[in-house]
Amino acid sequence: VDLEFFTPDRSVARDPPIYVTASRQVPYKRIDRIVEAFRTLPERRLVVIGDGPQHARLKELVADAPNISLLGELSREAMRDWFRRARAFVFAADEDFGIVPLEAQACGTPVIALGQGGALETVNGYEGPDRTGQYFPDDQPGTIAEAVRRFEALTVPPTAEACRTNAERFDAMGFRTALRREVEQGLAGLRSE
Repeated sequence: VDLEFFTPDRSVARDPPIYVTASRQVPYKRIDRIVEAFRTLPERRLVVIGDGPQHARLKELVADAPNISLLGELSREAMRDWFRRARAFVFAADEDFGIVPLEAQACGTPVIALGQGGALETVNGYEGPDRTGQYFPDDQPGTIAEAVRRFEALTVPPTAEACRTNAERFDAMGFRTALRREVEQGLAGLRSE
């Protein structure tokens, strides 16, 4: 994660509740499921960032949903601004890793994520002071909508500080340093054989 670019901005208001999702709009990212969930949550706003083969279908889904904005591709700066404004980032893909939820967390934004794949490593959806989001068990629109309601009802919601600290575990410079150390140790082991 580029921690120098993706940073919190405490001067940005997170009200009214705005939720954000951002992704290449392909079937396995399940953006359509997130959109369908927010169609049942008309009092909450969803901002969808990205483009791709499903963009036309998503346009049809949001045509009669004034609470959902389909923005298309945005600059990194604009995407960061939406992350900073969001109450939470919504992520429904079953990815091996998934960098975008970490970029949102680097901006201090919690993540409501499918509790599978890489999200289990990059989002802490469990109670406690280091909580950074909430998991939902499957990608059905009703399940996602319920996860949003449960997120809003948390007595101790994730903090911007916990989100940022979690993202810092995936710092680009730290990754390079750790990788270099592992390679050097591996090479040292080969030389001693």
